[in-house]
Amino acid sequence: MTSRILIVDDERSMREFVSILLRKQGYEVTLAESGEAGAERISEAESFDLVLTDLKMPGMGGLEVLDAAKRHDPSTQVILMTAYATHETAIQAMKAGARDYVTKPFKVDELLVQVQKALEVRALERENFYLKQKLADRIGLNRLVGRSAAMRQVYDLVVRIAPARTTVLITGESGTGKELVARALHENSDRREAPFVPVNCGAIPENLIESELFGHVKGAFTGAQSDKKGMFAMAEGGTLFLDEIGELPMSMQVKLLRVLQERSLRPVGAVKEQPVDCRVVAATNKDLKAQIASGEFREDLYYRLNVIQLALPPLRDRRDDLPLLIQHFLQKYATEMAKPIRGVERPAMDLLLAYPYDGNVRELENIVERAVTLETTEMITTESLPLHMQKGSDLVQWASDLEIPTDGLELDAIVEGLERNLIHKALRRTGGVRKEAAKLLGITFRSMRYRLDKYGIDVDDVDEE
Repeated sequence: MTSRILIVDDERSMREFVSILLRKQGYEVTLAESGEAGAERISEAESFDLVLTDLKMPGMGGLEVLDAAKRHDPSTQVILMTAYATHETAIQAMKAGARDYVTKPFKVDELLVQVQKALEVRALERENFYLKQKLADRIGLNRLVGRSAAMRQVYDLVVRIAPARTTVLITGESGTGKELVARALHENSDRREAPFVPVNCGAIPENLIESELFGHVKGAFTGAQSDKKGMFAMAEGGTLFLDEIGELPMSMQVKLLRVLQERSLRPVGAVKEQPVDCRVVAATNKDLKAQIASGEFREDLYYRLNVIQLALPPLRDRRDDLPLLIQHFLQKYATEMAKPIRGVERPAMDLLLAYPYDGNVRELENIVERAVTLETTEMITTESLPLHMQKGSDLVQWASDLEIPTDGLELDAIVEGLERNLIHKALRRTGGVRKEAAKLLGITFRSMRYRLDKYGIDVDDVDEE
């Protein structure tokens, strides 16, 4: 397959010289006369294998083109061309994700070697991604999207533990994909032909949960007019997925522990024990150790479930996956709704990439689905995003206009200071009412509590405006 290369340079003679050189080598070349035009070409294309961009251009410079390329496709290789090469330039370019840089005027052979090396890296990454995708399809992880180091660890662990019968405890915040991983464990085991039975422990009334899990016999209680199979029996030979295990009542925790230990159960109203043959995978978004300390969860059950723990990272810890996830959900819903949407405009993408996603991947998917539903053009615009995200557009623009001092800055300290200041302002405006302050800031109440604890902010010490 012919490699696709984008050349971005405001000097016409340089664009034409490099394009002639690369076309002679058999590459497919696209030209852009400015950084803005380059970013537009990138957003319009499915992907480029390599972007060659000048560093210094009027308006949008080469580092911004680099950023646009990496946001669109993190595997795109970028080489910067510059007449102002310094050690600091090289460090800045590499930190931003550039493959390399060449100094103008450059030797033809030098440029061709750099291009060839970059395309070899691109080809290798494509091959690795293809092999990993085949593996993901085989083990049922094709519905999970991500190339970050955190997600690769998840994939590797699933492959290793799926064939065993061992009980697994999947932990992670709400919306991180715990059921998808549980299904992947099942689909890559020798139990894949038997049922996968999911149970939400928090959704079943306490007076019915024993019957739902273990079944009952006719006449066991009022309304039991016939024998009924429980979820354990339905999962015979397969996998029983106990979601939100932290919501299980203490009385049922004792009975579940016995089933896991003895591999047998007694339906409600029955006299005889029945053998159990299913793998149990449990999941929770709660801190079970904290529940043990407070007397809400049995320690012996915790250790019985937690033979192997599989921790799913929150989206804030895998932000490198955001462009891939956005594109994945965009294609999914555009196809489902038969809408000719092919991308996301830069201002809207900036908002999507900056948003905190307290609800993790599920929240991101809902936002993209909403945007596809409302959008009337071929590109997702800020107007199709939720109102609380649009309110942040002025702040994003303000941040994009900031210049970085020559001696650098402390980003974490600036962000922390800004966040503290806005939280204080919101609390003062709402008279210390945390829920109202959270609404004012467009975050969840849980997120507000997390930030108050993180920064040690005492609501009682906040004066009203």
